[in-house]
Amino acid sequence: MQDTALETLFLPFAEGRLSWPENGALFFRARDGFPLREHSFPGLVCEQTFKPEFDALKRAGFSVQNDTQVTAKFPLVLILPPRQRDEARALFARAMECTSAGGRVVAAMSNNEGARSGEADLSRLAGAVEVASKNKCRVFWTPPLNGAADSSLLAQWSTLDAPRPIEGGRFISRPGIFAWDRIDIASALLAKHLPKDLAGTAADLGAGFGYLSAELLERCAGITAVDLYEAEKRALDLAERNLSSSEQRRTLRFRWHDVTSGLLAKYDVIITNPPFHAQRGVDRPDIGRRFISVAAEALNDRGRLWLVANRHLPYESVLASEFARVRTIAEQHGFKIVEAVKRP
Repeated sequence: MQDTALETLFLPFAEGRLSWPENGALFFRARDGFPLREHSFPGLVCEQTFKPEFDALKRAGFSVQNDTQVTAKFPLVLILPPRQRDEARALFARAMECTSAGGRVVAAMSNNEGARSGEADLSRLAGAVEVASKNKCRVFWTPPLNGAADSSLLAQWSTLDAPRPIEGGRFISRPGIFAWDRIDIASALLAKHLPKDLAGTAADLGAGFGYLSAELLERCAGITAVDLYEAEKRALDLAERNLSSSEQRRTLRFRWHDVTSGLLAKYDVIITNPPFHAQRGVDRPDIGRRFISVAAEALNDRGRLWLVANRHLPYESVLASEFARVRTIAEQHGFKIVEAVKRP
């Protein structure tokens, strides 16, 4: 699939309006794609916390890290900002802090994901920016920097995506992860219908900040261990914090992993609220279907899958082909709860 924002990010370099610095660059939310492979970009350091994108960059041979603790300064910082505005503003602030004197920040966003807002936000921190448009996207970059144009705003925005308590302090979450400031309706509905007789080893696919795993452990005394699979490391780190007290009573493993590549063990129970959008907002029901197939592969004989999904999503055919028994437990608020039992 064409990555128009990534292509547009490198437009100023392709047109000769900007030159690549000798001392390399830092690339926040980096993604692999042909613009990175068309030319040599010596000294490029990528940061990516989403496992499928991280893996793609590693396979392509790029230097990539999965944390968000970079303290070194670079003469160029590239960004593909996320859609969530507090998270994006915090990332702009980090970029400014990681830019050496005389360096620049360059960012690109698609028009339908807030390009104009992103441009305005970067200009508030850095002063006037230059802009170019292509592919229904905008790329915008700062002048050579010597600190922020508004240091107080920089300090304020630096903390916008910090972890914080939600749901009366029961969980810690942060902007930018799925349903970050609430328990989403679908997951709450699945938790409500989880039967108390679920037992044995379990996996939570797409675990987010850990809500469904916490509910499973509270409702089902027979669960002896849970593996939490989550592709977004920022979410998985929160899940580890949120379930720290449960580790004293059950075995928990926190797996930064792309579920679509298969699971790492066999299980008696799998629960999931699978994603059906790609990171760039594209509808991807095939991801949910793959979650179901992977669950079937990983379940022990007579193992049980408990799934919540939007009512309209076409999962019935793969459920019927992969499982011995499938039943819809409930339909409410536009969602369906399904139990599927593995063939003996």
